[in-house]
Amino acid sequence: MSFKDHDKKTFIADTARDFAARRISKRDFMKKMALAGVGFSAFSAGLLGNTRGFRGDMSLIGSEAMAQDASVTQWLKDVGAPFKGTKIRYTSEATPPTVVLDKLKQEFTEPTGIEVEIEIVPLEQVLAKATQDVQGQLGTYDLYYLDQSWVATFSQDTIDPVQYYKDKPDLAMPGFDWDDFSKPLVDGLALYEGKWGGIPFDIPIFMLMYRQDILEKHGIAVPTTPEEFTAAIQKITEAEKANGMFGTGLQAKSGHYSLNCDWTQMVWNEGGSIFGADKKFKGNDEAAVRGLAMYQEWAKNAPPESLNSTWDGQFQMMAAGQCALVQSWDEFFPGLDADDSKVKGLWMPAKPLVGKPLRPLSEVGFGEIPNYAHQGGSILGLSKYSKNIDAAWLFMQWACSKDVMTRCTLLGGFAPMRLSSFADERVKAKAVVGPGTTRHLDMVKWIIDNNIASEPDMPLWAGFSNNEIPVNLGKLLTGQDFGGDPKKCMDTIAAAIDAAVAEAEL
Repeated sequence: MSFKDHDKKTFIADTARDFAARRISKRDFMKKMALAGVGFSAFSAGLLGNTRGFRGDMSLIGSEAMAQDASVTQWLKDVGAPFKGTKIRYTSEATPPTVVLDKLKQEFTEPTGIEVEIEIVPLEQVLAKATQDVQGQLGTYDLYYLDQSWVATFSQDTIDPVQYYKDKPDLAMPGFDWDDFSKPLVDGLALYEGKWGGIPFDIPIFMLMYRQDILEKHGIAVPTTPEEFTAAIQKITEAEKANGMFGTGLQAKSGHYSLNCDWTQMVWNEGGSIFGADKKFKGNDEAAVRGLAMYQEWAKNAPPESLNSTWDGQFQMMAAGQCALVQSWDEFFPGLDADDSKVKGLWMPAKPLVGKPLRPLSEVGFGEIPNYAHQGGSILGLSKYSKNIDAAWLFMQWACSKDVMTRCTLLGGFAPMRLSSFADERVKAKAVVGPGTTRHLDMVKWIIDNNIASEPDMPLWAGFSNNEIPVNLGKLLTGQDFGGDPKKCMDTIAAAIDAAVAEAEL
């Protein structure tokens, strides 16, 4: 299928609206998006049709530690005066920073007189609204939430924030400091052909988490390799199963993207990749099959509900004390320390498992980056069609400033985008057991700097990672097909994916 730019965006918007209204299935939506060249990042694809849980601590809003810096308020008063009475709009899915900003936005509105409407909707509606807006150059939305895999699609429709900062010195926020954004996040999320499509905004990423009390009880060292992890969960399951605890908990729901997240990490850890440089699927080679076989063993040492759980179910297993070792999303951690948590203070963060040497980038295809920490992420973009660009630009700078981003982290406990947030004394002071804990963030920063892994950057990947791969993996894990043979399962997946890639002439 070929599209003129206008027709392509009409197709994307119409298809996204059809899925939001449940007139088409998720599978059909993914297929149509792939035809239009629109993909989804590691984390966001699984959010289609769902919502994202928030595990921060909004009760901290209004506390002295959360007060806005007086110099920021004064700058907003001075620079915002000409825009008093303006209204700007921003649409996003429920990312942690978006949820927090929706609560803090009055701190921007009161000194500037600029009203801010933050519309939080499911991800497919975000795509539909943004696409319709840029297609007609409507300016209905002043700011866009953009999944990292949409940056290329929307690059021509957004203003490079670094360049705009230089072009508008009278509106430039003092001390904004572009070098303060983590370089791996800028490179992986925001840059397209040398231009910033927006500002890095959100980065869920894998890390290892473990129950220190359980490991100490059984004389088990914190595992550093998949083999050590396997031995540890086997020992814990054998000793604790009668007490309702298993070694690990998985996000292994058949046909769900969360299962694909677990699987890709197993492939990379065994020195494999999803695709080769020849653009052929490599999930059925020796390394990948070895990783899947190990995952089958992990499933035997996880609560049975793991086979029907996404990331939310996995978190619930951790919070309920049903498992002792998990490698999954860092966003879980603040919720484990909440006041109502049954395991408050018992979980600890650690570096991701390190398996076989990683497959070199020269041997993989479609921009895939094998590494030890699966990630997803997003940016905040400034629409070039906005009727209130300068007012929106003020809000964007404020929302992504050192102070506000740090305060968002304090409320949400999620990984910050700025280096200064990690070093901020308020963040360090919360590195203790309790609501909104940040005691995992030193580890998260190390992982961002060293271990970020990225799935293939190709339009068809959204469909593969939500359909062919997790559907067949689910059949294997539940015993519905393949007779427990991981090679047979992956050969079936390989045949389907290679045929689809060839047909698409990628």
